[in-house]
Amino acid sequence: MQPRGVIITRPEPGLSESAADVARLGWVPVLAPALHVRQCVLTGLPKQSAAVVLTSGQAVAAAAQSVALSVPVFAVGNATAHKARMAGFTTVWSAQGNAQDLAAMLVRQCAPVQGSLLLLSGAGQGLELAASLRVHGFAVVRRVAYRTDLVVECPESVCHGLQAQQLGTILFFSARSAQSWLNMVRQSSMWHQLLALRAVVISAVVAQTLHKAGWTGPVQVAARPDAPAMLAALGRV
Repeated sequence: MQPRGVIITRPEPGLSESAADVARLGWVPVLAPALHVRQCVLTGLPKQSAAVVLTSGQAVAAAAQSVALSVPVFAVGNATAHKARMAGFTTVWSAQGNAQDLAAMLVRQCAPVQGSLLLLSGAGQGLELAASLRVHGFAVVRRVAYRTDLVVECPESVCHGLQAQQLGTILFFSARSAQSWLNMVRQSSMWHQLLALRAVVISAVVAQTLHKAGWTGPVQVAARPDAPAMLAALGRV
């Protein structure tokens, strides 16, 4: 029988929500975030924006504190769109995919003459999306809504769970968190044991990251790049 312990590497906000969802499926969640997220204060914002563009749910809090809730929001996926609605935004669109899908949706539904786009993302992120939109004539104001710090120490719950053979699966929600998590545990005595776990990942890019690291266990890619698809791939006990 496969061990019921599931390592969740997603940072907060989102980690606790995923842990509750994993538990509802009958698994035992083990919290081991790869990153720590710090919210940023936004400055130099335009007086008016035609729309807010969100590449991650981590940027929703900054958006809700900085712009009117009546401004249309274009979100990269359903989970981010849901968070925007819960924050009070009244008009929210989801690209149901990745940054390329988000750019395509904006090109279809918006026009440069409507005004500038406020793109909120993490530090070092959103640059290609902004460049793509500018090629189509949009004025893009990009601001860093949050920063991520690497977690440098693996939780003892992971070590104990592996020693007791209680862990069988690990969830990776982004390529960056996967790489950061691998770097964190690479020098540990449990390295080869971790590589043999079943991995459920949000995209093929994350799967490639694991394979390059020498992952030996099965790697299952979610049907869509969002949390519900990750849970569907995990399945029930």
